[in-house]
Amino acid sequence: MNANLTGSRVLVTGGAGYIGSHAVRALCDLGLDVVVLDSLLTGHRAAVDPRASFLLGDVRDPAAVAEAMHGADAVLHFAALALVGESVQQPERYQDVNVGGTRCLAKEAATQGVRAFVLSSTAATYGDNAPSPITEAQPRQPCNPYGESKVAAEDVLSGSGVPCIFLRYFNAAGAITDGSLGEDHTPESHLIPLCIAAATGRRSALTVFGTDWDTPDGTCVRDYVHVLDLIDAHLRALEHLLGGGEGGPFNLGTGRGSSVREVLHAVSDVVGPVPHEAGPRRPGDPALLVASADKAREQLGWAPRRDLRTIVTDAWAWHRSHPDGYGD
Repeated sequence: MNANLTGSRVLVTGGAGYIGSHAVRALCDLGLDVVVLDSLLTGHRAAVDPRASFLLGDVRDPAAVAEAMHGADAVLHFAALALVGESVQQPERYQDVNVGGTRCLAKEAATQGVRAFVLSSTAATYGDNAPSPITEAQPRQPCNPYGESKVAAEDVLSGSGVPCIFLRYFNAAGAITDGSLGEDHTPESHLIPLCIAAATGRRSALTVFGTDWDTPDGTCVRDYVHVLDLIDAHLRALEHLLGGGEGGPFNLGTGRGSSVREVLHAVSDVVGPVPHEAGPRRPGDPALLVASADKAREQLGWAPRRDLRTIVTDAWAWHRSHPDGYGD
């Protein structure tokens, strides 16, 4: 571990969620003082490492934020609403939670002199028409209220005076290797857990939205990154900022991506056959959406180490041992 991180107190918002809980585990493994602030709206109390201090509260509540951030050197901000379809139906709510929550955190971080703030951002800030592989120089042109809320959250932090990094990742996937943490979303919208559910008979056949795209096998290509590789990037981002490094946006991706058919084949190899059927294209879906992570490699020393099969194998370990998720 970099000396910049040693002895730090870290606040993790949304630390009971999918990616946040993996971050909390990693920070606790490093022996750091970790505080989790989570409303449990979509998170799970059972996902929070018992070595961390837990505070039930909302990131929009100044009193809860002040209490949770007291003495913190750094903040990892995962707490957000993240369903694109829901954001279209409830745009004001996404502004309230994602932007309002970030504003409350940024204000308190500036007051308390927090030295590093890492925002869990998204490729949705770029929109659907960006050329692939996408670099950080690509203009932000979100095409849904979720992406718009993340653009606004980035802007709030940029103007706060707090040293900050925005990690724009594409498709988080996988689980911790021992199967003790993983995805438990309601509703589930991610391809790999949906494939596993179909392979195990817990849902009906999967629909492949378009088989005539301009890609090598005719199905859409997306950039899947193992959740543990994402956490490694978050730790490196904290170290970078605490060491006086420059902030700003960083893409996290493989630069290659995997097609829907490749995911189906990987899940079939690891879990069993995935019942699926071809359907029409979905309006607005890009054929190819992958990231250039050159900046993260050059400035943070980060690169994804786990391939698609490892992602699926680790996801299956979680779903096999937790068929009903966290059971709450």
